[in-house]
Amino acid sequence: MAVVDSPVGWVKKHIQKYVESGGAEGHEWRPGVFTLLLTTTGRKSGEPRRTALIYQPYGDAYVVVASHGGAPEHPSWYRNLLAENRAEVQVGPDVFPTTARTATGEERAKLWKLMTEVWPDYDGYVKKTDREIPVVVLERAQS
Repeated sequence: MAVVDSPVGWVKKHIQKYVESGGAEGHEWRPGVFTLLLTTTGRKSGEPRRTALIYQPYGDAYVVVASHGGAPEHPSWYRNLLAENRAEVQVGPDVFPTTARTATGEERAKLWKLMTEVWPDYDGYVKKTDREIPVVVLERAQS
């Protein structure tokens, strides 16, 4: 089954460059801002869906933010993870299965600070929405 990339034009181009170069291009999206590729299973379609997200390492795991630019609803990829928490991640050339969980409480607060250090716009997104923006930890799946 073919992977369906983000419908957002510039994100789709970013993903294609990332995949075609084996992560050599696109991993560092902007100076000091790194992205990973997250492939989830569509909760309605059952098809693999891929997007690019800013991330920060967190021990052996990776942290991403389900900001959707401050939109009133969660992004599709996050809703897919709520339905099925297993996904595939590509960080640079490394591709591996993960298990996703939403950070809560003190851990969420700590990780939010970590993410806003690399992408301060997240703090602005909070002001645009009434929802709590999820912070997601992607942990390597145990084999």
